[in-house]
Amino acid sequence: MPHLAVYVGLLHRSEQTLADALRTVGEGHAAEGDVYHTCDTLAKMSEEHVRRLGPIARRYGEQAAGEDVEEPERLHADGLAGVREGPVGLLRDLQDLYVLGTLVQTTWTAVAQAAQGARDRELLELAHACEGETGRQLSWLNTRLKAAAPQALLVAT
Repeated sequence: MPHLAVYVGLLHRSEQTLADALRTVGEGHAAEGDVYHTCDTLAKMSEEHVRRLGPIARRYGEQAAGEDVEEPERLHADGLAGVREGPVGLLRDLQDLYVLGTLVQTTWTAVAQAAQGARDRELLELAHACEGETGRQLSWLNTRLKAAAPQALLVAT
């Protein structure tokens, strides 16, 4: 199951990238109290996914980048190098988080389908649980994006 191993590795790294990006945005927009606290909560959620996925990733033989891994180019998503300033910056940062979250959620979906085919009950149960939690992360990001858009796009600064 070499391709499933690649995707389990993608998922493991993508969850960590999402957690790091959530922390970056939360800390960078700390003046927005809800953003700071909710991003911290959501980052902890992704970090728990990373922790729970770790033993499964090792079981499937996750390899680090550069270890003669046969992966497609540009498989892994980049995180956020920093945050943008102001209301428009917050809006764009929320969009970037949403894109990362969507990658994580669709990867959980693909891994769940493969786990079902492989009859890997442990991975399947984890995938279903984490996919649901990732959906909640995306729901908050979408709601917060909708709240930020009018202020960012219609009010002159």
